[in-house]
Amino acid sequence: MKETNIPLQLIDILADAQVHSGEQLGEQLGMTRSAINKHIKTLRSWGLNIETIAGKGYKLPYQINLLSEEAIKKQIDSVNIIVEPVIDSTNQYMLERIAELKSGDTCLAEYQSAGRGRRGRQWISPFGCNLYLSMYWKLEQGPAAAVGLSLVVGIVIAEVLNRISQEKVKVKWPNDLYMNDKKLAGILVELTGKTGDAAHIIIGVGINIGMNNNNIESSKSITQEWSSLRDEVENIERNELSANIIKSLRESLVIFEHEGLKPFLERWFKLDNFLNRPVKLLIGNDIITGIERGVNDQGALLLQKDNGEIIPYIGGEISLRPNE
Repeated sequence: MKETNIPLQLIDILADAQVHSGEQLGEQLGMTRSAINKHIKTLRSWGLNIETIAGKGYKLPYQINLLSEEAIKKQIDSVNIIVEPVIDSTNQYMLERIAELKSGDTCLAEYQSAGRGRRGRQWISPFGCNLYLSMYWKLEQGPAAAVGLSLVVGIVIAEVLNRISQEKVKVKWPNDLYMNDKKLAGILVELTGKTGDAAHIIIGVGINIGMNNNNIESSKSITQEWSSLRDEVENIERNELSANIIKSLRESLVIFEHEGLKPFLERWFKLDNFLNRPVKLLIGNDIITGIERGVNDQGALLLQKDNGEIIPYIGGEISLRPNE
């Protein structure tokens, strides 16, 4: 990433959603108005919808509640929290430091230049309006013990969000959260480790908090309908929400480490967005239709065919879509 200090200082000033003249900003940061304009363009490329008010200056249309390591750490004991305002990818940051991490260590960002989702897809990551978080976890039992992990992460985050969203958030197999039948969040689990060795896991989470089309430089690159938590919840304190997610994940991952997916299955069925609904599975070029009947204790999706037979499906190349 190129130098980000000046753009971040600009954000600190503009975060109050008041009008600031180019001259005033230049004086505060010790540079010309044309240099300020250049940095404003950088902020817009990060997805910040900065307005130009003719004859007056620049302003954000909303206040930004910036992430704070200190504020998050106050609510969590004995875990390393890192806030990197601008980063390529929180998952990549953790993967590059995996040898020095302890279970529960977490990285958060305001903006990702190369955020990634499942199957190498880009994860659109505008500055300051969503939540991008990656947590490290070590499974001593090895890679095989990670079966169903993304489902557990989905359950935990849905339950945290439902405390403030009147139970609007649901899970979608294998790694998404939905709200009002639209995608709200995605989970990317990346794992290293050989059979017989411990598994080193990076759990990446992206949650749409206040994203709208004005935050997205190329909204056409998002091919499915999406929602933001602010559609249902007005006041969201991202530091408090981050701390609650981190605490709940740590507690649940300890249980998962010792007991696997089984203790979480009942909670999945309560949250499953597509349970007992017609769906289609996209497996490569094949489309399989049926009625979704939840998951089994291995985390496989259960699909009931027209003849009544229920078949489990599992694998990294399966996509689930409504068939209505």
